[in-house]
Amino acid sequence: MDAEELLWRKRLSELADKAYNNSQYVFTGFLTAAELDVYYQMERELSYVPVTISGGTADCERVMLRFGSEEICGYEEPFPIQCVAIAPLVEKFGEALGHRDYLGALMNLGIERSTLGDIIIDGKRAYLFCTEKMAPYIVENLDKVRHTSVSCRPAQTVPESAITKVERRTVQVSAARSDSIIAKVYNLSRSESVELFRAKKVFVNGRLNENNGGQLKPGDRVSVRGFGRFLFVEITGETRKGKLNAAVDVSC
Repeated sequence: MDAEELLWRKRLSELADKAYNNSQYVFTGFLTAAELDVYYQMERELSYVPVTISGGTADCERVMLRFGSEEICGYEEPFPIQCVAIAPLVEKFGEALGHRDYLGALMNLGIERSTLGDIIIDGKRAYLFCTEKMAPYIVENLDKVRHTSVSCRPAQTVPESAITKVERRTVQVSAARSDSIIAKVYNLSRSESVELFRAKKVFVNGRLNENNGGQLKPGDRVSVRGFGRFLFVEITGETRKGKLNAAVDVSC
């Protein structure tokens, strides 16, 4: 366990204590997958105070933790998350921008990564989840992404067209092992898939997974850094050659 993880564990304990002792809601910033995994490791230890998780929509990868509940605090408090719509000033001159382009422009404003959640791209527009405190600053100061001049405004909701879409696929594997399914979903060799586990790039239901031979269960959500996410649906049957048909919903 390195020093950074120890500090994060201490911080989580402090937030839980503050919520419990002061009967108030306490929120983290937006967490990395590794930070969320540490919380899951401590989940039982911190179970004396209720914790809920949100990133803005049900499918967000970067999420906040909220320590506290109406029973403990005596009131309800929503997550301090704001959605900001980012659009080119002139649609026809807007570039086809990617996640890194938007994130780079935001980082150039000196914004801390923990105040920024998921960035959902919808054509030449994007929808950013961020903290309520950071939203006005972004609306006022983000005016260019790469070579495209943009405008920003608070958005009440994310359009249906921008919500992460999934594609149902069926892959054939010898067993419902996580490394086998990941290899098939992302067109990798078995050795390349195993290496992802060794590099600590595989998360199942938000938890770091280093057991490449583990069996996936229906409903497991798998995130592979650098590749994407998918939901393991179920084994739907067996081929004549004894292979298993595994149904997966791949985010696209």
